[in-house]
Amino acid sequence: MTLVQMQSRSANADPVHRMVVDAMEAAGPQVCDDMTVEVALSVMASARTGHLLVCDEDGLCTRLVTRAQLAAIHEGDTYTDRVRLRDVLGDRGPFTSPLTMMAEAEHAMRYRRLDALPVVDDQGSPLGVLALAR
Repeated sequence: MTLVQMQSRSANADPVHRMVVDAMEAAGPQVCDDMTVEVALSVMASARTGHLLVCDEDGLCTRLVTRAQLAAIHEGDTYTDRVRLRDVLGDRGPFTSPLTMMAEAEHAMRYRRLDALPVVDDQGSPLGVLALAR
């Protein structure tokens, strides 16, 4: 796996000492956790993206959800068109800071088997997404 480079960086930057802020991509679509799974899937399709950042009523990032996760919920036996994201997504996180070293973030993503990780500031506001290339 290699990290996706979405922002330009100095040619002199030492890859060993790079931080997440050097490789994160724009935050992309953000949705509120009271949105239904059905609408979230529609937003994802319209935005042509494989993930959404889910935020609470205060605008703080609670997690990242993927198309595969939403599709599994949608196909479940207990699914109805009233199921909201907050009812099915569980706990907050995981997240990373823009000042985290790339090697540490990449290790955490591999350990947790994540393709993407939200990047948040100290207050929990979404700044971007760190994604691994396949």
